This record gives sequence, C-alpha cells and structure tokens, in this order.
Amino acid sequence: MQEVDHIFKVLIIGNSSVGKSNILLRYTDNIFNDSFLPTIGVDFKIKNITVSGQKIKLNIWDTAGQERFKTITSTYYKGSHGIVLVYDITDKESFNNISNWVNEVKRNAGTNITMLLVGNKCDMDADRAVTYKEGQDLANTMGISFLETSAKADINIKETFSVLAKQIHEMLPESQRFDERIVDTASLRNKKPKRGCC
Repeated sequence: MQEVDHIFKVLIIGNSSVGKSNILLRYTDNIFNDSFLPTIGVDFKIKNITVSGQKIKLNIWDTAGQERFKTITSTYYKGSHGIVLVYDITDKESFNNISNWVNEVKRNAGTNITMLLVGNKCDMDADRAVTYKEGQDLANTMGISFLETSAKADINIKETFSVLAKQIHEMLPESQRFDERIVDTASLRNKKPKRGCC
C-alpha cells in the first residue's frame, strides 16, 4: 500500500447528464463513454497525485444528479474536503440549478469547504447556452475558482482536480503542509478555506 501524506475526499455534483461520470472516468482512467448511463446513487474512484511535494490520495465520489437520489447521496457529503460543481454549457437549466446544489452543500457539508465551478462540454461551443463570462461571474460571486472542461476532448480535466487539491492543501496548517504525517482529516473540516479565482 502506497504511503500518502494526506487523504482528501472530493464530491462531483450537479444535474443529471452534465457529464460528472465522464469527468471522473477521464481523470482516473482516461476513458470517455459516449452513451449516457445515469449514475445510480454514487460511484467512487481513487487517484494519487502530488501537491507541493506531498503525496495526496484523492477519494473522488461521483453522485447521482436525479432528485430521487438526493436523500441517498446527502450522507456522502459528510467528511468532504472539496466539491466540484458541474453544469453543462449547452444546458441553461443545469447552470441555473447550481445555486440549489450550493445550498445542498451548505446543508450537508457546511460552509467551510472548498468548491470549484466547472462548465463541462466546452467542445460543444456551437450549442453553447451559457457564456464563459456567465460562468466566471457566478464563480466570482461565490468566491471560488472556475474552469470550462470537456471530458470528451480531455480539456482541463486534470487541471480541475489539480486546482481543487492545491486549494484544499493550502487550507492545511503550515506544519501539515510540509511534513510527512498523515493528517487527521477531521481537522481539515474546521479550517476556513482560502478563496481565489484562476
């Protein structure tokens, strides 16, 4: 078993069919699936990365976007360090619903959590219903980072998780950012995240 310095739990949330599963599969397995199969409940993947010289294990949870699964997935918010909020740039409703997903985060995970806004399917620019500026403006309003991605074209997928992991890592006390100990993840949840936009 590979020794790691920290374990971060990350959730990918958003409306059904915005591409959450494909973002996860592209990042962890470099796979893209053209056929849409909705996630039932949650899916789970692990990815080991390095941040500022430390080994980080990302436990990434892909949650179902359908309303009927919200009561099932709400328990998975507990203990989370980071949230990837995903909408589809060709689907205005999925963008408008981000505020509801943020409320879900606040209700189930509290306010001291690092979030990142993602506009997925940027390869479908001809069908765009949400401008880049709208996404950036929303992220600015929330005080979080924003990226447009394409799981299909593999655009900004790695960057999404790198940015989020770096921001979670920056929340750690300085002593834990530079030593080799496994951090008590419970202590992370009590730290105020640093905000910033890329």
